[in-house]
Amino acid sequence: MSHCEHHDCCAPPPAGPKSSAGFRRALWIALVVNAGMFFVEFAFSFRSESVSLLADAVDFLGDAGNYALSLFVLGMAVVWRSRSALLKGLTMGAYGVFVLGRAVWVLVAGAQPDAMTMGVIGTLALVANVSVAIILYAFRDGDANMRSVWLCSRNDAIGNIAVLVAAAGVWGSNHAWPDLVVAVLMSTLGLLAARTVIRQSLSELKSVDRMPAIGHTPRG
Repeated sequence: MSHCEHHDCCAPPPAGPKSSAGFRRALWIALVVNAGMFFVEFAFSFRSESVSLLADAVDFLGDAGNYALSLFVLGMAVVWRSRSALLKGLTMGAYGVFVLGRAVWVLVAGAQPDAMTMGVIGTLALVANVSVAIILYAFRDGDANMRSVWLCSRNDAIGNIAVLVAAAGVWGSNHAWPDLVVAVLMSTLGLLAARTVIRQSLSELKSVDRMPAIGHTPRG
């Protein structure tokens, strides 16, 4: 799940007309890479019975949504950016609950994750995130929009490393608990991030709704 709650990169970055063409290209690359890795990790999470891979897949999905919002809400009214963020927050929360439910199912079923698959896919995910972070590195000192997406990619490497630690734990202990511990931790962080996005979005929507009433002048 997403590990960027304290860096404000889970909320849609503020859009502005000054975004460079180079930054747009970088965002498109980040979007394609994250969306592709979501499908890869999602598929292999079930093949390997790894819940931490599933949690990391949801993290990729959340980042792909973040990059998509950065691209597609440019120039749109604040109310639409807030509504998009609210939808993303609700989706993040739903997937977080789904991952926790999957963890409970694996625990009850006594399924044993495939450490080798976890290691290979986790390494691929780490390479993907590091590559995106390198691409976005040039924009790290830009405006809030540019900085937030770079922080997202940089911090997501933590989740990839956590999956590799879980894979090593499964391989060394021959038990599923390292995978479940990492999955629960990542899901909890993702749910907290979803709550932050939802609360901020609702607050912004309330502010927008109050603006006409504040600015309205009764006719005499």
